[in-house]
Amino acid sequence: VQLQASGGGLVQAGGSLRLSCTTSGRTDTNYVMAWFRQAPGKEREFVAALAWRGGTTSYADSVKGRFTVSRDNTENTGYLQMNSLKPEDTAVYYCAARYDSVLPMRKYYRYWGQGTQVTVSS
Repeated sequence: VQLQASGGGLVQAGGSLRLSCTTSGRTDTNYVMAWFRQAPGKEREFVAALAWRGGTTSYADSVKGRFTVSRDNTENTGYLQMNSLKPEDTAVYYCAARYDSVLPMRKYYRYWGQGTQVTVSS
């Protein structure tokens, strides 16, 4: 399974960005796409996840109410809509995937895309 993330950039605090992640994996099974982020000097942390079939979602407390995960089945693409961005959201964002249930831990995701940089200026 290959994942290709895009959509990062520089935005002012309070602004919005939408990240995309195109997958080559089969999404008609128990496919889960997740987003993680890693700020300089910090561990990679869970942001959000979506079960492709059924639509179950999970969000980190730090992004609840501001970020939304979604998918486009026809394009095999997942999205992370980020609103009300804060400087502390600055990080490299990664999409990841697994075939099983939605879980917020990095160690359970076998497939990873390259990161995309998100920088939020104050």
